[in-house]
Amino acid sequence: MRRLLIRPGALGDFVVSLPALEALRTSYTEVWTAAAHLPLAGFATRARALSSTGLDLLELGLAPPELLRHLATFDSIVSWYGSAREEFRHAVRHLPFTFLPALPEAGSHLPATEFYARQAESLGARLERRVPRIAVPLMQAMPYAAIHPFSGSPRKNWPFERYLALAGQLDLPAAFTAGPDEDLPASLPARRFAGTGELAAWLGNAAYYIGNDSGPTHLAAATGTPTLAIFGPTDPAVWAPPAAIVVRAAPGAADPWPTVEQTLAALVELRRCIDASSCSPPRPPR
Repeated sequence: MRRLLIRPGALGDFVVSLPALEALRTSYTEVWTAAAHLPLAGFATRARALSSTGLDLLELGLAPPELLRHLATFDSIVSWYGSAREEFRHAVRHLPFTFLPALPEAGSHLPATEFYARQAESLGARLERRVPRIAVPLMQAMPYAAIHPFSGSPRKNWPFERYLALAGQLDLPAAFTAGPDEDLPASLPARRFAGTGELAAWLGNAAYYIGNDSGPTHLAAATGTPTLAIFGPTDPAVWAPPAAIVVRAAPGAADPWPTVEQTLAALVELRRCIDASSCSPPRPPR
């Protein structure tokens, strides 16, 4: 069977749906997704940048003829793209599309990984695992604590001054990373990476990771790096990586964010599981 998986969305959305995507692969599988996510689609026969396909022109009647011919070669097309757009669904009604909701329903407390896993199972897939796992090469380096203090939305970012205060109290050198459009003080060295694969390798070799509700947080956890996730307005029951230790403000607190002291206490718990080699799930074999 030839199957096409069309998975738009940000980095975290792609990572949490990895077990479902992997379970839906067939003898020939193409994945269309954001260009930055292509290094994570190694399970596919072929992976393409969604922006290069012309799919966004289809509902306008402007799609290149070769796109329609190529779509017609698939026996199954599972798409999170266009699921809420009637015009797009109408334009591809003659093709073997199955549309799936791109996000859990508002108010649902089902973990996102489980939400996507159940979608795959509804299509007859059998999951090998329900937690995202990304193998990375082992690099020889001094131990470091990886920190990514950003996210896709400023409202999800723990105050940056608290990251600085926390970094000064860690038991390992703090190594900050930032994306191309994310600004750190010039006095603070930051690691920046050309692609998601390089970022995954760097995160996967950290002693532990600290970050917000963000794509890099999901990426770090998927590599098996012990992860501390700092949550504010979003629901960790849905969006926290399954294996992460979560820290958030106490219920009813005037400050919506945890204090530095609360975060350090959560870090003690994280270090305890590292020292006992009991962080679950463990790092994947390399």
